[in-house]
Amino acid sequence: MLSPKKFKFRKQQKGRIRGEATRGAHLSFGDFGLMAVESGRISSRQIEAARIAMTRKTKRGGKVWIKIFPDVPISKKPAEVRMGKGKGSVDHYVAKVRSGRILYEMVGIEQAVAVEALELAAAKLPIRTKLIIKGQDAWA
Repeated sequence: MLSPKKFKFRKQQKGRIRGEATRGAHLSFGDFGLMAVESGRISSRQIEAARIAMTRKTKRGGKVWIKIFPDVPISKKPAEVRMGKGKGSVDHYVAKVRSGRILYEMVGIEQAVAVEALELAAAKLPIRTKLIIKGQDAWA
């Protein structure tokens, strides 16, 4: 699973995810992509589950790019622990995704297979997504 190699700060505050993506909002490598329609947090396990679903559907054909990286630490206190005594330890990592961000890109396979593979990947993610095909309008 994806996680950062090193940090400047081990724990982060929660923050909010507002606005639309300006960076990473267009297809840059592939012919097919999966775009986030709403903002949210995607964990490293969910990113990996979607990637595995896509590669299995395509029978490891073509090429897949993961355009997001889980670099935000999420801390959690153990079960049945009283309030106070500081912030909990880091439990997992998430990627903060704004609406309009391209999550995955694919190239080198036919369109019907790519559409099915990206639909399988979308089912694994906690946010609503839409399919993007190069040459067609992004927000159609």
